[in-house]
Amino acid sequence: MTDELILANAMLVLPGEIRAGSVKIEGGEIADIADGISVPAGAVDCGGDYVSPGLVELHTDNLERHIQPRPKVDWPHASAIIAHDAELAGTGITTVFDAMRVGSISRRDSRYGAYARGLATELLELREAGALKISHFLHLRAEICTDTLVEELNAFGEEDRVGLVSLMDHTPGQRQFRDVSKLEEYVKGKHGFDDAAFQAHVAHLLELQETYGVLHEGEAVKAARRFGAVLASHDDTTAEQVAVSAGHGIRLAEFPTTVEAAQACHAHGIKVMMGAPNLIRGGSHSGNVAAHDLAELELLDIVSSDYVPAALLMAAVKLGELWGDMARGLGTVTHAPADAVELSDRGRLEAGKRADLIRFGIKADTPALRGVWSRGSRVA
Repeated sequence: MTDELILANAMLVLPGEIRAGSVKIEGGEIADIADGISVPAGAVDCGGDYVSPGLVELHTDNLERHIQPRPKVDWPHASAIIAHDAELAGTGITTVFDAMRVGSISRRDSRYGAYARGLATELLELREAGALKISHFLHLRAEICTDTLVEELNAFGEEDRVGLVSLMDHTPGQRQFRDVSKLEEYVKGKHGFDDAAFQAHVAHLLELQETYGVLHEGEAVKAARRFGAVLASHDDTTAEQVAVSAGHGIRLAEFPTTVEAAQACHAHGIKVMMGAPNLIRGGSHSGNVAAHDLAELELLDIVSSDYVPAALLMAAVKLGELWGDMARGLGTVTHAPADAVELSDRGRLEAGKRADLIRFGIKADTPALRGVWSRGSRVA
């Protein structure tokens, strides 16, 4: 933790505006914000670069990619967690809610075995040992239509830093996979299924939904309350599904798949989060609504890196350009996600907040990071 640091001659990304000034850091917190381009003795001259709060990431599967870099390869978890942490720091993310699946169909298919409890324990132990650069919380992706969800949820408690629980239902023919051909393409590509294996897979998923869907949704809602976690919906498609989400007390919608669902979310006071890769690529890989379209319709509030950590800052800058308001674009990855998960100590350049900061320039319409600080310590 840096005792004192001043980042001067910067374009400060503040809620609602960007202005020239400097940030003073003391004891891991922001001590002062000052206007002007002067560079005091001993300060870092940012040369007009942007200085923003560190990025807050609510939904990334990146850790899973590190622990299983290839199918059937289980990489040593401590090494994987440290590499994941360093990768996120290197992209400007200073707070992450690591997404881990709970709910498995391991009794029938070993590809979907339980892993979250063990991995979470290892992550928390590394955190306590001071081995991680940035701030980590848990995001439990509750797969409703599985036979082991309740027992996997029961393995977690209030002490586990579970900050977010999302309700997942990937049953074919609805939500993310309304177009079953997209699921077929994904599953065959990832697992090498032939036609018969894919059809058996779909039939089993439909059976699981009929058996567990309603029951497990209620159990996941209760678990989130027990953890003190924020509850999120996932892949809402219709106004009716959004109404059910609102009835659960949900105030965050991950990746709604249609304009209808996004409009219904806002009508219920639910914040809409979309994926940065969707925005960068110009559309959803599953054939659902484009994040760009929701942004133009004023229906986009928060951005997640999803499966490409480096996309988060890129997407924020792209939104800033689309809206003609860079402060607003950066807000979708700083104060908006922090507010959504009730973290009031970060996400804004304000005295007394955590000194989680990034410095970046923009070259050829692409952000180039020049420094990342977590609690005042340089981590990238």
